[in-house]
Amino acid sequence: MATRTEKDQAINELIEEIKATNVIYLTDASALNAEATSNLRRECNKAGIRMKVVKNTLLEKAMERIEGKDYSGLFPTLKGQTAVMFADKGNAPAKLITNFRKKNPKPVLKSAWIEEAVFVGDEQLAMLTNLKGKEELIGDIIALLQSPIKNLIGGLQGSGGQKIAGLVKALEERAA
Repeated sequence: MATRTEKDQAINELIEEIKATNVIYLTDASALNAEATSNLRRECNKAGIRMKVVKNTLLEKAMERIEGKDYSGLFPTLKGQTAVMFADKGNAPAKLITNFRKKNPKPVLKSAWIEEAVFVGDEQLAMLTNLKGKEELIGDIIALLQSPIKNLIGGLQGSGGQKIAGLVKALEERAA
């Protein structure tokens, strides 16, 4: 049995790991043999995902101690064996789990916490795989914003300076 000091140290380490990310997946990887578990850890490392098997009670205590964030939606899924995946991209663990399960029955998604949104149940996996990351969304927005500007510039360039002069004159008249 771990001492109170060891438990506190484990909780503090979890607090630091949780605070360092906005993407947390809780999975059940029990029943994977040693080789499959090693392969899962290797795949996580390659994808920049930190995986850690934790005691449910310690994880819940760590989450409760973090101010300003509500992880309580995950608490009902803290049963049985729990392997936590910490990532930078919201869809990275979902893609990894989906690919890994082509050859293995697990890990099964218990729940996920992504940018303060809670997702519960393995049936969420397909949707989470298609979730766009912050960078992808910013890229989409920039592309959408550039489109009308390109059309405007194209229209102005196509008709020469006469249209610009006409627009300026119309604006001056409206202002007067």
